[in-house]
Amino acid sequence: QVQLVEPGGGLVQPGGSLRLSCTSSGSIFSLYAMGWYHQAPGKERELVAAITGNGLTNYADSVKARFTISRDNARNTVYLQIDSLKPEDTAVYYCNLGLLLSNSTYRNLGYWGQGTQVTVSS
Repeated sequence: QVQLVEPGGGLVQPGGSLRLSCTSSGSIFSLYAMGWYHQAPGKERELVAAITGNGLTNYADSVKARFTISRDNARNTVYLQIDSLKPEDTAVYYCNLGLLLSNSTYRNLGYWGQGTQVTVSS
């Protein structure tokens, strides 16, 4: 089975930066898009960024100025760089294996990382 492992997360002060990573098992990582979702307390899980196997990206409007998704196919790893962290970024962050369709929508294929807690607080 595909396994997605997410080290990282933690407690960060407002205005700080954090890089999350997610490493996938398997030898066909580069054929799939990857997405990052977050889920804040009391809210639904939300897609914030996605990247295709060849590096095309999409972002939610709310995070486009501060979040950067990237990938290193040689390491089977996708990253989410978050700059200028705000308290409202506090959430559990999940990576996901999926497809970015021709209409620029992201299709979740049902493979999730275990989630990592990001807490932004003074």
